[in-house]
Amino acid sequence: MSRQYKTTITSVWLLAVGFIIINGLVALRLIDEYTTQVLTIGGINVIIALSLNLISGFTGQLALGHAGFMAVGAYTTAALIMQLNVPTFLAILAGGLMSALFGLVIGLPTLRLHGDYLAIVTLGFGEIIRVIMINLSDITGGPAGLKGIPPFTTNFFWRPVLSFALVQLFLILVIIMLSNLIKSSPGCAIISVREDEIAANAMGINVFYYKIFAFTLSAFIAGLGGGLYAPFFGYLNPNMFNFLKSVEFLIIVVLGGMGNITGTVLAGFGLTYLQEFLRFLKDYRLVIYPLILILMMLFQPAGLMGIFGNKEFSLTGFVRNLKRKQIFRRRSASDKAGDHQ
Repeated sequence: MSRQYKTTITSVWLLAVGFIIINGLVALRLIDEYTTQVLTIGGINVIIALSLNLISGFTGQLALGHAGFMAVGAYTTAALIMQLNVPTFLAILAGGLMSALFGLVIGLPTLRLHGDYLAIVTLGFGEIIRVIMINLSDITGGPAGLKGIPPFTTNFFWRPVLSFALVQLFLILVIIMLSNLIKSSPGCAIISVREDEIAANAMGINVFYYKIFAFTLSAFIAGLGGGLYAPFFGYLNPNMFNFLKSVEFLIIVVLGGMGNITGTVLAGFGLTYLQEFLRFLKDYRLVIYPLILILMMLFQPAGLMGIFGNKEFSLTGFVRNLKRKQIFRRRSASDKAGDHQ
């Protein structure tokens, strides 16, 4: 058994144990229900922000309509659960697939554009999706919204526990998927597109293909986030998915650091807590987000993780360092024992 394989297995075990412990604390109410709900909302926000980071941070294509893909996933999931009695887990996956289909259809004509033009077009498509949701009143409930979406479970005691566990499970899977993607050959191709499209083309990389691939996968992940959003809140309204919602996700990505997974996770949970903390300001709290974005652009353009050289946290690297320290201590102890003899 190779050392790398052992390190990976240890990392998986640590992740599983941590997941069980946190959910155990939630189930025992050692973490109160309010905090659990905030963490659940934060997890959903992070999932969608990670999807935006894939296309804007790693691929370098600025998109401003990600709330539209979230809406597609949310409404698809809600419709399948309410009208066809599809199991929640399968409905969430179907919501992600429907969003991916929308992403593919939108990406084919738009991803040949660059810079501001692409941002404007994606913004327009995001608004088009919202307007479609308003007019499909038979399915979406129209402007009044969709009410009575069944939660993850009808048991009031286990509802926050199951909601938290399911959201965090999806979040962990998305993080693992993106981390491995970026380290793979397609991930290197995606990053090369961000760095220099002309050079990537000259090296034989199909730039348009990798843009479409990243955009479609990004839409799929955003759809998963929307699918989790629907049963958690139990109510959907098209105005929940307007331009400001897309800006919120963009601020999370910029604050954490473009092209940085760790930063997006920290910024997503941090801004979610800030949003709850500033609830007493009502609508005035919306001024805080643009202010944060302006300050970050002025003083820390690389985001929070830019302070640390834009490094990613690696669980396998953490385990490897622990093992190195253990080996070093054993050698030091054996050397001291040898000196005494």
